[in-house]
Amino acid sequence: MTVTIPWESLRFDEQGLLAAIVQDALSKEVLTLAYVNKESLQKTIETGETWFWSRSRQELWHKGATSGNTQKVTSISYDCDGDALVIKVVPNGPACHTGSYSCFTEIAEREESAEAINDKQSDRFAIFGELESLIASREAERPEGSYTTYLFEKGVDKILKKVGEEAAEVIIAAKNRSHEELRYEAADLLFHLLVLLREQKLPLDSVLEELQKRR
Repeated sequence: MTVTIPWESLRFDEQGLLAAIVQDALSKEVLTLAYVNKESLQKTIETGETWFWSRSRQELWHKGATSGNTQKVTSISYDCDGDALVIKVVPNGPACHTGSYSCFTEIAEREESAEAINDKQSDRFAIFGELESLIASREAERPEGSYTTYLFEKGVDKILKKVGEEAAEVIIAAKNRSHEELRYEAADLLFHLLVLLREQKLPLDSVLEELQKRR
């Protein structure tokens, strides 16, 4: 597919660069801030993987060319001023050179107002977004000793086996009429389903959209 870049709408700075925010298309986590020039943007679109301009080395660089941690591009958008991009990607490993899933580290949490806390408590499904982000970081960073790391390293067959096992446990718990047992097993099933969605590179949003269509 041929993509026409709207050059007339983009405002490169005096060095010929645009800021590019790279975001995980599945978990929605911001992974890194990099810079592109016209050549790297063109290569990004042509190859379907991220290319940037290194301000320190003064050269083009293909993300993952040496580490293998490439980023498959799903969409590129620009802001109203045309001086910044958001590049959504499916990462193949950590985004940061330190080995971390994201280049960003939280400085401090803002003290939340009572209203904000109430809003958070009213969001019954916020935990799914938190889990999706955590699972994404585990897939990228593969910390030793993590159960989620173990699942990803064993691969899709192991993950599918666990989904099947947990589904069976849910059935047994329901037949036993045990709320405590059912609550525990249902939580296990939902967690392993989220791991499977990440392995398949299918965002939870797509599942929710499907449910919305059926409503």
